[in-house]
Amino acid sequence: MDEGTVKAYPARWLVLAVFVVMASMTQVLWLSFAPITGPAAAYYGRSDLMIGLLSMVFMIVYIVAAIPAAWAIDTWGFKAAAGLGAVLSAVFALLRGFFAADYTIVLVAQIGIALGQPLVIGAITKVAARWFPARERATAAGLGTLALYVGPLAAMLLSPALFLRLGMARMLVVYGLAMAAAAVLFLAVARERPPTPAGSDARVLMFDGLRSMLRRRDFLLLLAIFFIGLGLFNSVSTWVEDIVRPRGFTISQAGALGAMMLAGGIAGAIALPFASDKARRRKPFIVLALVGLLPGLIGITFATGPALLFLSGFLFGFFLLSAGPIAFQYAAEITHPAPEGTSNSLLILMGQVSGIAFIMAMDALKDPATGSMTKPLLALAALMVAAAGLATALRESPIRGGGRGQSGDVSA
Repeated sequence: MDEGTVKAYPARWLVLAVFVVMASMTQVLWLSFAPITGPAAAYYGRSDLMIGLLSMVFMIVYIVAAIPAAWAIDTWGFKAAAGLGAVLSAVFALLRGFFAADYTIVLVAQIGIALGQPLVIGAITKVAARWFPARERATAAGLGTLALYVGPLAAMLLSPALFLRLGMARMLVVYGLAMAAAAVLFLAVARERPPTPAGSDARVLMFDGLRSMLRRRDFLLLLAIFFIGLGLFNSVSTWVEDIVRPRGFTISQAGALGAMMLAGGIAGAIALPFASDKARRRKPFIVLALVGLLPGLIGITFATGPALLFLSGFLFGFFLLSAGPIAFQYAAEITHPAPEGTSNSLLILMGQVSGIAFIMAMDALKDPATGSMTKPLLALAALMVAAAGLATALRESPIRGGGRGQSGDVSA
């Protein structure tokens, strides 16, 4: 289809907006307990690790559900799949609120919410492909990806404030009602397709694309980089309150640190991908992001004052989270014509696997006397140095040459 003859409907922005609102709420539900780990542990009479499990189940479920969710999105379309995910999230979020005092029911509800999440976040690129012309799809996908940052940002800011003002039960009810409203809004407003196609979104079948991308050397390197980088983000986000508590910071300051990390991520996810597009380069920006986050991570590890802690959090988030949109786009370019959703789901899957491992390791390696997580954080910093080394071995995207050519396979 000639891109110049495609009609771009104004409604595309409304569809994207209601999707982002709904997707952001699923992320709020994921990290509801992260900035209030200590108080939640006291409320339920459980260990910090059992409170961390309420966030970690999302990663466990994603490992099982990612590929079926990608198939559902590819087969049913984004509205049916994401709509199902939104309804599941809303129902179980309300259940979580109504039975907030029972840890077992809350854990079961977290699992139910987690089943809906892959159906939602895996649909980001499908929304872009259905409603946006090719010249706008990267922008649309980037704005959709911001939901993955805005939701956790809201959780980091809201959970401490709502817990202190309303208590646990009413806080969770508020989250459940908000998720239900977002689900209703999405189902009422979103449409699968515009009246006329927004352009070609032809791709090979999901499983054919999966086989193809797993033979590509650069994609395998990218999987290893995501294993470390996204695992780092998931584990630090989960333990944000435990990380700073031994140094005397409050739950409100822990929430503010998480918020600064994500605010930096939003700024970085806008600035660095834009620079990458302008330069028509991917590799240098991926390397820059992985190296640039290290001073922020060291600051989070050792800062004793709020100003340095929050500045470190912003710097850490700016570089780490800006790598995501660039790497997602790099993966789509080197694996074309495999479905973007499949490559994105595999990359996120790696971070969920490592997130579980890193969360458990951080809890096991923290100082038993003081609770300090200095040692595990320094170990994660060493892993990030290794990830930056792997990034230097990536070959530049075909976009550099202006084409859609492929990176070589494993045997290249």
